[in-house]
Amino acid sequence: MTVIEVDGLHKRYGERVAVDDVSFDVAAGEIFGILGPNGAGKTTTVECVEGLRRPDRGTVRVLGLDPRADAAKLRPRVGVQLQESRLPDRLKVWEALDLYSSFYPRPVDWRALLDDWGLADRRDAPFGKLSGGQKQRLFVALALIGDPEIVLLDELTTGLDPQARRDTWELVERIRDAGVTVVLVTHFMEEAERLCDRLMVVGAGRVVAVDTPEGLIARAALAPRVRFRCVRPFDERLLRDLPEVTAVRVRGSHVEVAGGGDLLHAVTSALAGNQVTVADLRTEQPTLDDAYVALVGGRENVS
Repeated sequence: MTVIEVDGLHKRYGERVAVDDVSFDVAAGEIFGILGPNGAGKTTTVECVEGLRRPDRGTVRVLGLDPRADAAKLRPRVGVQLQESRLPDRLKVWEALDLYSSFYPRPVDWRALLDDWGLADRRDAPFGKLSGGQKQRLFVALALIGDPEIVLLDELTTGLDPQARRDTWELVERIRDAGVTVVLVTHFMEEAERLCDRLMVVGAGRVVAVDTPEGLIARAALAPRVRFRCVRPFDERLLRDLPEVTAVRVRGSHVEVAGGGDLLHAVTSALAGNQVTVADLRTEQPTLDDAYVALVGGRENVS
């Protein structure tokens, strides 16, 4: 079942076009990622879905409702974590949860959320004393307190250290496992590849591609690579002339070879046959990061 439908979304700020004819849909129960560089129109798109901004043209339907005309009906069914969220520094964790629960007709038990999201021991801590990871857990808990069917998370892990980021990813997976549809706005490749069932890649306000992470990598049609460090300089033609090799890049002692077929065997045989000594040899398959650069690279950010 489709729970979000966006068709021909367009939003302009003065002379700048932030979102240009964006269309996509989100299925129930999936983690749908919106991936793109800063200024690509990701947040504007999500704010139109949330009903916080009015599109200049195009249609948005969330759970069959118009986010602006039906805001009162939709608000209890959609949880939101904004890109820039802040609470008063002196507001305690339990006070924030208790306050937000009063906004909904049938809130979940905020005391249970304290336990579920690892905040029980910070119950009486003021917001200003929380770590970055603890603040993000609190914002997720606040987004879930109305027992939503959909939750929108905008740049959830920006500014977190690597461990806090991975802890937050586990929280997002728990949300999905509980049956909640998640829309995740991010510019972290590892985050998108780890969490998202499908991704919409945007650049300069337009949709570049919508696919699974694996599908995006396949769509970019990138070659596998062999990397190694060369102890002494060698004639690059040894590798460039191989039929399996499509490109050779040398940066100092570091060499990267791209190609197809049995690339590793071809490269190692050529090097060994010419008595070229190498170190740190490894093979790499194309990643989402590679696909993203291939799909979006060079697109100008306009918003």
